[in-house]
Amino acid sequence: MKSRPPKKDYTIYKDKIKNCIEVLKKGGIILYPTDTIWGIGCDATNADAINKIIQLKQRNEEKSMLILVNSEVMLEQYVKEIPEAALLFLESYETPLTIVYPNPINLPDNLINNDGTVGIRITKDDFCSQLLYNFRRPIVSTSANVSGQPAPLNFNKITPDILNNVDYVVNLRQHETAQSKPSTIIKVETNGVFKYLRK
Repeated sequence: MKSRPPKKDYTIYKDKIKNCIEVLKKGGIILYPTDTIWGIGCDATNADAINKIIQLKQRNEEKSMLILVNSEVMLEQYVKEIPEAALLFLESYETPLTIVYPNPINLPDNLINNDGTVGIRITKDDFCSQLLYNFRRPIVSTSANVSGQPAPLNFNKITPDILNNVDYVVNLRQHETAQSKPSTIIKVETNGVFKYLRK
């Protein structure tokens, strides 16, 4: 799977992507639609930006957050060695899949689990794919809620304490009422052993 510009016409996203990238490069936080539920995001290589999200969500610092990439090529930049079992899962899953990988690289410590792993999803969402292609770095994707509160299943469920404290809200899919679902999460070891953390 090569990293390449998506084939579709994404001019409808042009201004929104430009605004997102300006915020992300400054270490800011965006609120954006994903291939699952609405997410809070930042530059996944920026430790200070990650800390802002931790504070906004009032999250336990030991509880890590997943990141989005747009291809296996980008994935390879942040995992030392992709287990064969993970590649098989990536090939077989049609629905959103987050894999927790061992031996992450090129990511700040505050994004990595205590056991030395990190959750990464290759997004198939049109907007996210185009944003990642243009930003050329992974983006944090964590549910748009304060820790301990229910994850919002559509934009209308996002509370003011989140909406009013991000730097940019993407104006897409805000009127959708369908309830989205979080991704499946599978933890894969280097030796191929795996377990489902969320189905």
